[in-house]
Amino acid sequence: MVAGMFAGCGTDDEGTTSGTQNPSKESQKTEGGSGTVYLLNFKPESDGPWQDLAATYTEQTGVTVNVMTAADGQYKATLQSELAKSEAPTIFNIGATADCAEYADYIYDLKDSDIYNHLTDKSLALEYDGKIAAVANCYECYGIIYNKTILEKYCQMDGAKASSIEEINNFETLNAVATDINSRIDEVNEACGSSLTEAFASAGLDSGSNWRFSGHLAGIALYYDFKDAGCDLTAGQETVTGKYMDNFKNVWDMYVNTSAADKKTLDSGSLNAEQELGLGEAVFYQNGDWEFSAFAPDNENGYTVTTDDLDMMPIYFGVDDENQGLAVGTENHWAVNAKASQEDIDATLDFLSWVISSDEGRDAIVNKMGLSAPFDTFTGDYESKNGFAAKANEYAAAGKTSVAWSFNATPAVDDWRADFIAPLTEYTERDGSWDDVKTAFVDNWAKYWKQQNEQ
Repeated sequence: MVAGMFAGCGTDDEGTTSGTQNPSKESQKTEGGSGTVYLLNFKPESDGPWQDLAATYTEQTGVTVNVMTAADGQYKATLQSELAKSEAPTIFNIGATADCAEYADYIYDLKDSDIYNHLTDKSLALEYDGKIAAVANCYECYGIIYNKTILEKYCQMDGAKASSIEEINNFETLNAVATDINSRIDEVNEACGSSLTEAFASAGLDSGSNWRFSGHLAGIALYYDFKDAGCDLTAGQETVTGKYMDNFKNVWDMYVNTSAADKKTLDSGSLNAEQELGLGEAVFYQNGDWEFSAFAPDNENGYTVTTDDLDMMPIYFGVDDENQGLAVGTENHWAVNAKASQEDIDATLDFLSWVISSDEGRDAIVNKMGLSAPFDTFTGDYESKNGFAAKANEYAAAGKTSVAWSFNATPAVDDWRADFIAPLTEYTERDGSWDDVKTAFVDNWAKYWKQQNEQ
């Protein structure tokens, strides 16, 4: 499942908002161009490279390519708004098969497209109603990114809760290490030559960050729930038991109790966990391999902590830690708008073919976006250089089981997540009941699953 797969284009970075778009179609048109391409980009952090690719393609072919990037946490609302316009996106993102029903009228069959034919693993395409509805454009992993430079030094300190990073291979040890670091920050800083303020970077509950928990952390609980049920790990089923919500609670409490962030401000939108890690203020940060490029040695973020200092470990859940690898999957699939004119559809398919085959397109995806693409055209110089993605392969080669992206099965995903985050925020910021969090997890899953499948 892991070999030859990765592309860290994943979910949104914290603290960013983006809604940029190329100049208007009228102003960009060049003689000789046929059809128009409009890409509604899912990832704010990749806006710049996509804008550059659009301009390059227009210069080379005369075909107008517009790119709009939705703001953090606003992709669905932006997509619905843009699809209602006369000049709607010709390329948009679909997260999972569950989304296909909602956009069924807009789905163009990609079975004869280059992006499908060059897909290294056809299971990475979404099939719906007899069509190839969308094709994965990246393959990702997520876990806990950590500062190995500091952690290695910590492990040599007197009283350290682990004598090596390799010993931090289960929840109990990770929690002990994080708690210890957080409880004696000054001593750790003196011994490690660091400037830490916390063990774990802030767990933001605002819309730009809470997907890390309502999606990715909840996905670990769903994964083990689905494993017990024996159902498809990414398609799910109509009910969940909530059996592993106590494990979720343990991990969540570790995040917020070993952070410098005031628990009552987690939904303020003023926190930036990526920056906290990048400036050397935190040791641990839950996120994915799409963060790799943000910490490049030549990054433009002003981060002093770079990929040379970083590594990734699983989100140990206290269930099957000795066998658990990183969480591996994708929620990024290109779909083509069937309601566009045939001329625009043809132009769109040609553009996507160029992206996965040209030097400019492959360089942008691998080197500028920091991704690994699941197409057979990405070989040699265009193989992934993403170290976090390589770590997933390393765990798999060691016999660890990659955790499937079970959150892709979430019904009415935005509604379910909003209804889950509300009691999680209440629990965290105002001493609310954990039972309310578990109830939202279980009951709303059944409610939205029923609504979705009755449509």
